[in-house]
Amino acid sequence: MSMVTVRPYSQALDRLRAAGLRPTRQRLALARLLFDGEDRHISAEQLHSEALSNNIRVSLATVYNTLHQFTDVGLLREIVVDAGRSYFDTNTSDHHHFFYEKSGRLCDIPAEMVGLTRVPDAPQGFNITRVEVIVRVDG
Repeated sequence: MSMVTVRPYSQALDRLRAAGLRPTRQRLALARLLFDGEDRHISAEQLHSEALSNNIRVSLATVYNTLHQFTDVGLLREIVVDAGRSYFDTNTSDHHHFFYEKSGRLCDIPAEMVGLTRVPDAPQGFNITRVEVIVRVDG
């Protein structure tokens, strides 16, 4: 019986390569924090703090740039809840969110739980790429 050894960064490395991103040390470290475990919603500031507490020396600007690079290639979805406040979602499937206004927490709502009867036509020259619903609740 042979033991299969998995390198600690192999899952993150595979994701970056599949997305066509060069696996730099910082991208690998941040990808590992983001994708090793369950899906979650995280702000750039939260990820930066998590990186520092894991002895990953990275600037907040690099965290922002990396999150946007990951979003551009489809590894993350950006959820904008207010002007200047957004979260990055590791679950890129179609779904919606509850936003808890007091705590700032996001929770997934399965796509089939929200029904839309009408969606307006996109402005001329544009296509609708996705419809997202954010249900705001106190708490």
